[in-house]
Amino acid sequence: MLRTEDGVRIDASHTPARVPTAGADPAPSGPLDVGIVVAHGFTGSWRERAARRIVHVLSRYGGVVAFDFRGHGRSGGLTTVGDAEILDVAAAVRHARVVGYSKVAVVGFSMGAAVAVRHAGLMRGVDAVVAVSGPARWYYRGTRPMRQVHWAIERRAGRLAARLVKRTRIAPGAWNPIPMPPHEAAGLVTPVPLLIVHGDADGFFPVDHAHQLYDGAREPKELWIEPGYGHAETAATPELIDKIGKWISANFS
Repeated sequence: MLRTEDGVRIDASHTPARVPTAGADPAPSGPLDVGIVVAHGFTGSWRERAARRIVHVLSRYGGVVAFDFRGHGRSGGLTTVGDAEILDVAAAVRHARVVGYSKVAVVGFSMGAAVAVRHAGLMRGVDAVVAVSGPARWYYRGTRPMRQVHWAIERRAGRLAARLVKRTRIAPGAWNPIPMPPHEAAGLVTPVPLLIVHGDADGFFPVDHAHQLYDGAREPKELWIEPGYGHAETAATPELIDKIGKWISANFS
């Protein structure tokens, strides 16, 4: 368990880097010096199969710290759906430093992507950021899945359903104040390299979110629009995650 600056207990795991065996192709750079923090999407968990598959692939490129955001799974507290969660990422990054990783990248998915960008822009302390399937702005309701998400967040019945079905405990009430949106926070990430990954088949956020994030960011930045890729962890193939791992290694070499 980790503990955030505001006292929330965070369920987490640490997977050491997979050192190549004799005769195997070596990892692109020294993975024992690299830590990768994986931040899941809304209602997700590091314990889910898709997340564990991602951790397994990324562990070829460094040690991986995966965790559950507040209000999710076995973590304490209530989720604020992207606001106070930057403290959860900060706790995971701090743990990666304590373990001994001199370079730390954060890879976030969906809500976790928004939090990763906001954490890097507002709190600093990381060496690379990857935002996968992330929103650029708040309150987006342009797709059916996002209208369902807002029902879960804003209605008492929705919050109860999220608690019972997804083990996700959502804080009632509106944000006050409204946190800085990801596309504005993206402009504060520099000089840390930022990779934005989005699928052209994303059913939650259309690709204009990725372009808005990219336009809001400053160099160094990179944008991948992946053909046929859907949304976040469940749609991410091992090949895409491997490609992300190689990008992290290239920026740390």
